[in-house]
This record gives sequence, C-alpha cells and structure tokens, in this order.
Amino acid sequence: MKKLIINLGFILGVSTMVVGCADYLDSDYLFEERVNIENVFQSKDYTNEWLAKGYAYMNHDYLQQVNSKKNTTFNFADDMYYIDLNYVDWKGGNYTEKGLGSGNSLYIWQAAYQAIRHVSIFIHNVDGNKELTEAEITDMKGQAHFLRAYFYWMLIRSFGPVPIIPDEGVDYTKEYDEIAYPRSTYDECADYIAEELVKAATMLDDERDVQNIVRPTRGAALALRSRVLLYAASPLYNGQAPSEVIDALVDKSGRKLLSDTYDNRKWARAVAAAKDVMELKRYQLYVAYKRESDDMAYPTTITPPDDNGTFHSQDWPYGWKNIDPFESYRSLFDGEVGAYNNDEIIFTRGVNQGAENIRVMVIHQLPRSQGGGYNCHGMTQKQCDAYYMKDGSDCPGMNSMYKGMEGYTDPSRYNEQPRVSGVVETSELSNYPELGPLGKGVSKQYANREPRFYASVAYNGSVWHMLNASAEDKEETNVPIFYYRDAQDGYKAGTNYLSTGIGIKKFVHPKDLADSEKSYDVSRVVQKYAPDIRYAEILLNYAEALNEVEGSYEIPSWNGETMYTITRSATALKEGIQPIRIRAGLPDYEVYNDVKKFRFKVKRERQIELFAEGHRFFDIRRWCDAPVEEALPIYGCNIYLTSENPDSFHTPIEVTSLPTMFTTKMWFWPIHHNIMKRNMWMIQNPGWKDPE
Repeated sequence: MKKLIINLGFILGVSTMVVGCADYLDSDYLFEERVNIENVFQSKDYTNEWLAKGYAYMNHDYLQQVNSKKNTTFNFADDMYYIDLNYVDWKGGNYTEKGLGSGNSLYIWQAAYQAIRHVSIFIHNVDGNKELTEAEITDMKGQAHFLRAYFYWMLIRSFGPVPIIPDEGVDYTKEYDEIAYPRSTYDECADYIAEELVKAATMLDDERDVQNIVRPTRGAALALRSRVLLYAASPLYNGQAPSEVIDALVDKSGRKLLSDTYDNRKWARAVAAAKDVMELKRYQLYVAYKRESDDMAYPTTITPPDDNGTFHSQDWPYGWKNIDPFESYRSLFDGEVGAYNNDEIIFTRGVNQGAENIRVMVIHQLPRSQGGGYNCHGMTQKQCDAYYMKDGSDCPGMNSMYKGMEGYTDPSRYNEQPRVSGVVETSELSNYPELGPLGKGVSKQYANREPRFYASVAYNGSVWHMLNASAEDKEETNVPIFYYRDAQDGYKAGTNYLSTGIGIKKFVHPKDLADSEKSYDVSRVVQKYAPDIRYAEILLNYAEALNEVEGSYEIPSWNGETMYTITRSATALKEGIQPIRIRAGLPDYEVYNDVKKFRFKVKRERQIELFAEGHRFFDIRRWCDAPVEEALPIYGCNIYLTSENPDSFHTPIEVTSLPTMFTTKMWFWPIHHNIMKRNMWMIQNPGWKDPE
C-alpha cells in the first residue's frame, strides 16, 4: 500500500463497511481511473473530475433535502404522510440500530463522510496544480469548503453532534483505533460548519452561468450558514432540550455534547447571519405578474381582498397590486420557472436529486384514476387547517380537534367557530372564483382560502389539469378528482387511497401526468429543480431569530466589515415577514409587539411557506415541539363515506390507520452498530441501544 500522509479527514470506520481497510486506504482506490494522488492534482482535467465527484455525492439517495420516501423519509412529519411501504414502522418508531429501517442510518453516515474525505483531499492538494489559474483554484477551493460544510450539515441535522475531523495531518498507515475520533459537541459542529462557510464565502463567485447553476455562490455559503446558526440558537441545541436528552448525550470523558445553558446571544448571531444574506442585495422573492386568461390551468389573477390599502394599493415589492400570488407560489416549485436567473433560488442541486427525486414524488401525488399516479402522498388535517383564509383570518374550526390537548390550550392555536357546511352549487360558482368553473360539489370549507392553499392542497374535488394527456389514448384534461368512497380515487381495499381524503398539489405542474402501467415513468412529468435554499427561508430565519432577541447585541458581519446592532423591533421584524405575506396575497400581522404570539405566527408561516421542502421534520424537533406535534393523532376526512354525505365526509375524524407517537429515541437518528463497533470513542444517541 502506498503511504499517504496528507491533510484531510478520516471517515471514522465507514470505509470498512464497504471494503477492507487496506483496500480503502490505498490511494489507488480513491480515484476511478486508478491514478495516484500526485498525478490527479497535476492535471486540470483530473482535478476537475475530482471536484465533480464531490458534487456527485449530492446526488446520493440518502443525502437529499426534498425526496419522495424510502431512502429519506424526513420529508414527512405531522404535515404529510404516505400510505405505502413502511410508513407505519417509520411513525411508530419500529426501526433499530442494525435492522429494520437502519439502512438510512448507515448510508447517510457513510455517504456524507466519504464525501467529506473526498473534498478534503481536494482542498489540501489543489494548490499544487500548475495548469489552473490562481482564480480557478480559489473558486474551486471555495466550492469544496461549501461541500464539506454541507455534508457535515446533513450529518448533524440527522444525528445531532458528530465527530469533526481535525484539519491536520493524519497518517493512514496507522491502525483504525489510533485515528478514531469522539463526537464533537453540537456547538463545536455548528461553529466549525459556520467557519467553513465563511471560508467558502471569501473564495466563491457572486453568481454562476447557466452551465454551472448547481455550483454554490457566496450567497449560498452565507445562506447555509444562516440555517446552521438558526438551528444552533434553537431550544434543542441551546440549553432547553429535555434533560433526558442532554444527560444521555455525554461522551466517554464526561463531556456534554448538547449545551445545558441557554445563551440568548446565539439568536442574535442567527439574525446577523440572515442579515448577511439580505445585505448582499442579490436576492428577492420570485413573483409572477397579474394577467388575464381564459385558460383553466393558468387562470386570470384573483386579486386578494382589500386590506385597507396597506398592500392592496401598492405594486410589488410593497404590495400585491400587480402580481399573481397564486402563480407566484405555484410556478416556483412545479417546473414552470427554472433556477437560472431566479432571484429566489440561492442554492439548488438542479435536477440531480437521486432516484427518489421530486418528479418521482409527484408521481406518488398524482391521482390514481385519471392521472396514472400512485395516489399515496397525502396531507393531514392539521396542515390543511394551517392555511389562512384569503382575508388573513383563521379558517373556521382550525385545529378544533386538538383544543385542550397539550400545546393547544392557547386560544391562538385553534378556532372555535363551527366549520363551514355545505358544498358549492353551480349557481354559486361566481362567488368562489378561486375554485374555478369546475368547482361544483366542493366543500365550502375549501373556499375563500389563501392562494398558497390552492397551489399546495389537493382538496376533495380540486381540478387536476394533466395537460400532457393524450387525446388518442382518450385521456382527459382538467378533471375534478374526488375522494369519496364512491369516487374512483376514494377508499378502495387492496389499492392506494388517501387516508385523510386530502392530497398534495405542491410541485405538480398543470402538464404533469403519469402512466400507471409504467412504474416510475416520469416522461410526462415536467422537470423540477430542487429548492434546497431559497430566499423565503432566509427571511423567515431572520424574523424567527429576531423575535427571540432580548436586549441589544453588537454582532459583526461575516467578513467583519460591518457591525450590526441587533435589537428586536416591529420595524425590523417586518423586514422578514412582510415580503412573505405580500407575495402570498395576505394582510400584515398585528402581533409584532407580542413575542409569544409572533412565535406562533412565524412557526405557522414556516409550516405553510416551506411545506414539503424537507424542513418541518427538523423544525419541530429543534423547537422542542415534536413531543406534542408528532404525538397528536392525525385527523382527516371520513373517507368511508360516500358523496351522499358531504358534510359528514368533511367533518374531521381521527385516522387510526396513521399511527402517531414520539419517544426519546425520535429526537435523533440512531448511530448504526457497524459505526459504533469501529469507533471505540463513539456514543449512541438517546434512546437507542449500544452494540452487544
């Protein structure tokens, strides 16, 4: 074996899960062309290929942000569910550190640390390449620092604190136990990732051309840093985790890996990190402008109701007068608008999203009968209720099924008005333009809702456009799909059906159509770009963090050129929330002076705005809300009723086929036993077992 002593990180035993230690540490093994390290970094082409392989790990099935299921089920929490495969096991915690469902644990860890090692080799060797210009080397190193930070981020979001490998020389001829490392504290992990992203920001370009859309920019590095520091300030990681979690995460030297001390300054750091992105002045929310149309799939803009002139009388970005809130939100996700020159998309992995990609996810959302889909990704009543009415009020009966339960004793968490009864008649359609000309028979509970509702929710009777339908094959377009028991896509034993009677429209393009005879055929599904980090998230990060700041802090900008004075105020909070509300066609909040009420609002705004983008599962954990939210029973429509009983169908009932629970082990994903056995310093996550 060639002796290789270079400055890079070691993957802590992951390699031995795949091949023998000697084989993996052989420098020949590291490159597909079996060219040694020295030659790789003397060649411009080989060096570019090496970096490209670092990006290839972003395509790994277990390292996705938005995904269907199977490999990364983290897209499902208390807001959406799937009814095939192992959902019951997932929600019931019926997986182990070495058996059922544990592949996620093994392969997330494995792929991420392999990627970290790969880009670390790049960072420590690219300077010797004489065929690259200094500018090229600088930018490429910046990309590698970003990737290393991103892969560490993927690890800590799943496992909590992980080993951070010292950036120093490691002799790979040593035995494994001599180079194994213990888990770092969560604060050490977050600080390291943040520092890596600052390094990346100093090296990266401000923008990319269309051929390099998936390569990070300075803004992408700072945006990921915003996310990392927001998490670090959140209760789970900022001294407010349950004692059973803090006490369990203690390493073998007695060091606590989660802080047991609250530090309000962390929130101020998170505010400053979001502000760093905002101050670049390069990003804004995407909007589609107002239009007249007789196309049912692209309807004429429905102007939101007058909010006494605050937003109603002003053009974007100060109001909604000249924009289409519905199409602004829908087209951001469905593939209508690309990622290039989209000022809202800060970082995307493009269309490289693994096998269970967004188009595959859409196939699982499409209706069974007319759409040729699997009809098995659904929405909970809780998520459906979260969307506002078009005037900004709560929907009547919002979360009424939870009133009095833990977490739902505050009156702002539920609405006691009776749910609206009745369905829309043909003569009433003009009163409900948001339902379109085919809205007959739709429950009035689904009328008069905010634009994001119609872009996201496949309610009973909603129209699926399916414009890629073939007239030759007698396929239809613009079909209302109902989920009554006597409807084609309703409950039927032996096939897929929506357990809540509520489906998902987000990411679905008006053209999208599948073929039930061809599993996973995405040929008629419009290509989707992954919205890994978008500007709306940064604005919400800013508002959430600022709301928690007590007093005033002086926090330097990422490059030290500016000193921010961070103080909570209504004016400052509006910088984060108002653009989101305006783009959504909703009036302003009236709770800026109440920390607790605004906290509820910003959490709900994230629940709506970032729905189905891989945030909710982790948000409710970092807020320490998961023991309540994940354990509440799931409610939905009574899918066993027919169209003869529409009001009873739409009266929420508990869906007993969708189990809910939350236990200590569900805070973090388990450390796989193979990893535990290979690292003498490794400790297990709370609630999970050590190897025997």
